[in-house]
Amino acid sequence: MADVTYDEIFGAVLTLPPLYRAMLAEHLLKSLDEINPEVEAAWETEIVNRIQAIDEGQVKLIPADEVLQRLRNR
Repeated sequence: MADVTYDEIFGAVLTLPPLYRAMLAEHLLKSLDEINPEVEAAWETEIVNRIQAIDEGQVKLIPADEVLQRLRNR
């Protein structure tokens, strides 16, 4: 593998169909992620809490088009 250059690999990858390039990109990005169990657990708790707050009506959801319009108006 040491004899293969980045440019050769990149060129070969570009010949793949878009779906395969996307799959490869996803796998490469995942390979860069260092999974920290404590961080993952904290995010899981946060997600559950946010869903619960939405379900219980504790937060007001704003439609995306309204948010985007507010940003455009700034």
